[in-house]
Amino acid sequence: MTPDDEKFLRHAVEIARRAGASGERPFGSLLVDAAGVVLIEDHNTVVSDADISAHPELKLARWAARELSPEVAAGTTMFTSCQPCAMCATAIDRSGLGRVVYALSSEQFEEVKPATPALPPVRYEGPALFDEARQPIDDYY
Repeated sequence: MTPDDEKFLRHAVEIARRAGASGERPFGSLLVDAAGVVLIEDHNTVVSDADISAHPELKLARWAARELSPEVAAGTTMFTSCQPCAMCATAIDRSGLGRVVYALSSEQFEEVKPATPALPPVRYEGPALFDEARQPIDDYY
């Protein structure tokens, strides 16, 4: 971790602090290019957007996939206040970002957040209808 990494990571934590103070969930992220220029920053807006997917890491990954060439995206670093969840990590991988630096790990987050009741597990069934389901895939590829 470089001094610049620490500076940007502190900025992500400050974004999270401001989000929490405004009534949003306290998570913040920023995306920095290879030259150290902040390209975009955002905070969690799950509450105000009434959108369970409005995590800042996901929003930045989506922005990068739309706005950056693959070469530029590969040279970026996302700094984020907490380790990205599985949803966000998948989007980050798909967007082609080069690196993620986070402050709190998922385990540390679970230690400091208030306990919440577990949701009932979702039941998944499948695979089914292989021949029918593969046709759109075959047609596309």
